Amino acid sequence: MISVKLKNGNSIEVPFSTTCAEIAKQISSGLAKEALAAEINGKVVDITTTVNADCSLHVVTFNDEAGKKVLRHTAAHVLAQAIKNLYPQVKLAIGPAIENGFYYDFDSEVPLSSDDLGKIESEMKRIIRQNSALERFALNRAEAVQFAERLNEPYKAELIRELPDGQPITFYRQGDFVDLCAGPHLPYTGMIKAVKLISCTGAYWRGDSNNKMLQRIYGTAFTKQSELDSYLAAQEEAKKRDHRKIGKELDLFSIDEYIGQGLILWHPKLSVVREEIELYWRKEHRRRGYEYIYTPHIGQSNLWETSGHLDHFAEGMYPKMKMAAKDETENTYYYVKPMSCPFHVRMYKTRPRSYRELPIRWCELGSVYRFEKSGALHGMLRVRGFTQDDAHIVCTEDQFVDEVNNVLDFALDINKAFGYDKLNVYLSVRDPQDKEKFIDNEPVWQLAESTLEKILSDRGIEFKKDIGGAKFYGPAIDLKAVDAMGREWQGTTIQLDMNLPERFGMTYVSSDGKEHTPIMLHRTLLGSMERFVGTLIEHYTGAFPVWLAPVQVKILAISERNHEYANKVLKVLRSEDIRVELDDRSEKVGYKIREAQLGKIPYMLILGDKEQNENVVAVRDRKNGETKKMNIEAFLTLIAEEILHKR
Repeated sequence: MISVKLKNGNSIEVPFSTTCAEIAKQISSGLAKEALAAEINGKVVDITTTVNADCSLHVVTFNDEAGKKVLRHTAAHVLAQAIKNLYPQVKLAIGPAIENGFYYDFDSEVPLSSDDLGKIESEMKRIIRQNSALERFALNRAEAVQFAERLNEPYKAELIRELPDGQPITFYRQGDFVDLCAGPHLPYTGMIKAVKLISCTGAYWRGDSNNKMLQRIYGTAFTKQSELDSYLAAQEEAKKRDHRKIGKELDLFSIDEYIGQGLILWHPKLSVVREEIELYWRKEHRRRGYEYIYTPHIGQSNLWETSGHLDHFAEGMYPKMKMAAKDETENTYYYVKPMSCPFHVRMYKTRPRSYRELPIRWCELGSVYRFEKSGALHGMLRVRGFTQDDAHIVCTEDQFVDEVNNVLDFALDINKAFGYDKLNVYLSVRDPQDKEKFIDNEPVWQLAESTLEKILSDRGIEFKKDIGGAKFYGPAIDLKAVDAMGREWQGTTIQLDMNLPERFGMTYVSSDGKEHTPIMLHRTLLGSMERFVGTLIEHYTGAFPVWLAPVQVKILAISERNHEYANKVLKVLRSEDIRVELDDRSEKVGYKIREAQLGKIPYMLILGDKEQNENVVAVRDRKNGETKKMNIEAFLTLIAEEILHKR
């Protein structure tokens, strides 16, 4: 008998060569119906896999990310089969599962468009109804190449030739269709209960513009039609909230290809939003004992060599600048900074430090530049130049836990101020199977990871472990804000740096009169200003709360007779630092109201003869569309309360 340890900690005994599907049925018939795959000792495998040794096992369902990936990977194979049925001359490239769906790349002489998706989707559904079994088989490399060539699949043959020699190469068969694949897959195509093809576009083979342009079809799949319907509805809502669309409609920002990809131009209205965020950010930092500093935008190569960035982060940095091209006597290179950390470290080292000075908390809104491939850029959410709300805390070992807890408190408060009441917490740690990506100091890694985990546990904070999510220099606590649509956005990160203090020789003199190496924390609360504001646009659908709104009040004068009174009200509001505009055009008031609504203005003050004679204002609230009369002092009290309490 074999001992199988389940995810809940229980163990069961099963005979040799028991399949994972049989184990799922032994656990419960309900689980067996939902089982899509299994995870044995951390590796996801087909549910038909047999167990022949003691192991840990988790039955994978669609509730697991691995389950979604397996189902959608099988859906990609069904798409490929449908394409081959409809267009036999098409050559297959690759078809992976991706976040929220799948795609497949094809080499087709017949151009495919969105008009063809309905027909292809219908063929997919016919294949799904056949409920064909997916069967895995393996060949050696020579046999696999010959097999792909017999199928007239040159892209598959190319991939096979690059696979390691001496290892079996696996394929999956469903009906009369076969595809090269490592798996895992569903046992039957019929387990895909809902599928939808989304779009058709072009993609270079292997992402290289020197290669042939292929055709790519995107799709998604679920185990229930209701899940698909909810997903499609959410996608439609996401289109309405797209910060790029809203940014253009409200004249908030732009990206000019003439200037450069991934570089944001903040227009006046969005600059107001950023200014308010920065003012609040600075005020809160000073209140919590931080000191504000400034550092340059570029630094010499030796800075990045010492920090380790050129060893571990070179791909994310812009090319070096050769100074000898300007001055032959200056034989060095400069890089635009991808982060501010080394500058803060060098500032720390300008003089000896005492334990009495610690903790030191330095913060900076620093502009940094990181190279992102053009295909990865996405409005304000993925850029090449951005401002990081960076801070570094240098402390003693005794102060470390308190400082992490202080940052957590700060993060919770500041996210709440921006309307993010729900945060998902992750503990980013090393991947034990890929330790070469991280600096080599096993005892310190174990201590650092266990300490951060204990801090979260002691506070009763629920968290997930992000295996492999740690930076090369240390583990981190990541807080991801959940927006109005339930999407996660990276914001706060608290990173323990086990690299820079040692590499730069940071020390402080302790009470024992000896030098010690301090602990260093990297910390951002908002992440990057560009991404944070982009997510705010989508979170609020452009309707910023009053304290952030570029224009807080729009005064609408009904007729020319009311212009003098409207300007009087305008002057009063401006004297109280209210961001206000006057619309005194000779347009109908209904048109002006509609325009202000489209501009997402929180309050409109409608001023006509009656309001002028009574020395009041008619206040129209964006939230409910109701109009109430009140005197100017009452309105000032109302709006001041909203601004004060960040509403």
